[in-house]
Amino acid sequence: MTRNAKINTLLLLVVAALAVLPLALGLGEGKEEPFTGADAQAEAAITELKPDYEPWFTPLYEPPSGEVESALFALQAALGAGVLAYYFGVRKGRRSAADGAPEATPAPAAGAEH
Repeated sequence: MTRNAKINTLLLLVVAALAVLPLALGLGEGKEEPFTGADAQAEAAITELKPDYEPWFTPLYEPPSGEVESALFALQAALGAGVLAYYFGVRKGRRSAADGAPEATPAPAAGAEH
C-alpha cells in the first residue's frame, strides 16, 4: 500500500467515524430534535433568553414541512455542485487543449483550389 493510499484510507475512516459516532453514542438524546440546525438552536436560545423578542422580518417563503425545507436545501446544494463541476471541467478542458493538443488548422473548404 502506498503512502497516499494509507493517508486516504485513514482520512476516510476519520470521516466515517465523525458521521457515525454521534449517532452510535446517542449524543443529543433527550431533546425533541437532537440534531437540529444552527438556525433552530439560535431561535431556541433567543426565545429562552428573551421570550418577548419579535423578529425584524419574516421569511419570503415558509416551506410547509421540514422535509420540503430539506429537499430545497439539497436541490440548492446539487445545483451549486453542478455549476462548480461544470466550471472546473471547462477550465480543465481548455487547459489540456492548450497544453497537449497542437494548434488545429482549419480544413480547406470542399472544392477550393490550392
